[in-house]
Amino acid sequence: MARIEHFNNPNAPKPNSIVVAVTVFVQDEHGRVLLIQRTDNGLWALPGGAQDFGEYIAETAVRETREEAGVEIEVTSVVGIYTNPHHVVEYSDGEVRQQFSICFRGHYVSGQPTSSDESSEVRWVARDKLNELSIHPSMRLRIDHGFENRRQPYIG
Repeated sequence: MARIEHFNNPNAPKPNSIVVAVTVFVQDEHGRVLLIQRTDNGLWALPGGAQDFGEYIAETAVRETREEAGVEIEVTSVVGIYTNPHHVVEYSDGEVRQQFSICFRGHYVSGQPTSSDESSEVRWVARDKLNELSIHPSMRLRIDHGFENRRQPYIG
């Protein structure tokens, strides 16, 4: 399913759903962040996705990282909570979702970056290489906050 990101766009369609979702900021032993290239829009992003029924939210973070990136993690803390009402995602099925995402910090446990149906490429990326990739501003904010190692989670 295709998706269009609307960010601070006064002509964006009105949202018709909010879904609890997660992203995961995880680094390897060299300090690089794990990123996926999304198959639905081609942008680079932290692994993540929607919570399933019957799941604790931390389980969602672990499952989505495994499914999209092939990497096992354990959740260690919260980077931030991202709820910008001026960021909506329009899907080809008519859903228009207002952003609601909890970004977790994860500790790498095992596995090798592996693509999936949702990720055409997965790799560890050094902070100084981020500007070479096409990353949505909302996702870049989460990545930057992850690298900052803030004492308190971002709430916004």
